[in-house]
Amino acid sequence: MTLPVRIVSLVPSLTETLFAIGAGDSLVGITDYCIFPEGLDRPRVGGTKTPNIARIRELRPDLVYVNIEENLKKHADQIATFARVIATEPKTISDVVKLIEMLGRTHDCEVKAAELTKQLKAGGKRLTPFTFAVPIWKNPWKWCGGDTYVSNLVESVGGRNVLRDRRRYPSIELAEVLALKPDIVFLPDEPYAFTSGDAAEVGGAPRIIGPFPGHLFTWHGVRTIEGLQFLRSSLPPLPPTSGSSHRPRRAAS
Repeated sequence: MTLPVRIVSLVPSLTETLFAIGAGDSLVGITDYCIFPEGLDRPRVGGTKTPNIARIRELRPDLVYVNIEENLKKHADQIATFARVIATEPKTISDVVKLIEMLGRTHDCEVKAAELTKQLKAGGKRLTPFTFAVPIWKNPWKWCGGDTYVSNLVESVGGRNVLRDRRRYPSIELAEVLALKPDIVFLPDEPYAFTSGDAAEVGGAPRIIGPFPGHLFTWHGVRTIEGLQFLRSSLPPLPPTSGSSHRPRRAAS
């Protein structure tokens, strides 16, 4: 199999992961939102949802990476007329492991990819059970349902999403979610830039973690390892939630 020698990544988390496995030298184009690793000097081709297709064509890529949720199908279809397109959509930690393994095979970087997947599997050790909710937007409030990558990330360390029976990103009033009595409400700063004022609006009923860098929850790939490390460092032991009536103290971090 001929290895792709010119790659464009329209997925910031994959850009970082490609560098992490040792395939960064093949990247000839990245998005305006590719910020990791720091100091990138590759040509920029626009936003994840506003890529400059003509500029991508000029870069003569052999392969372009897109994400089904992050990028638009119409752009992937246009790119597919002149380059191979690989679309990704990890929703679970297991999906991320398979994704990194695929990148390793595709770019002949299997040894480093295996090192990363080993770290990833080791980071999912379960903590004391807790319930949680994660908003991703405000006005209206939108939340991570049970079939999202964010939900699976937190559940992998012992959490239980109080909205696990809801799909994708349902719009639900804050009071309705708080009535489900989550032990923790996480406030990432992307895609919505939640602030300390929003933490105050959530109130003192659940424990609040955040605002914190949203890429720890929303970026997959090598960033998943850091997301798991963040969870483990941010979650001191909590009493089991099953049948308990405890009300943890509010704590921002």
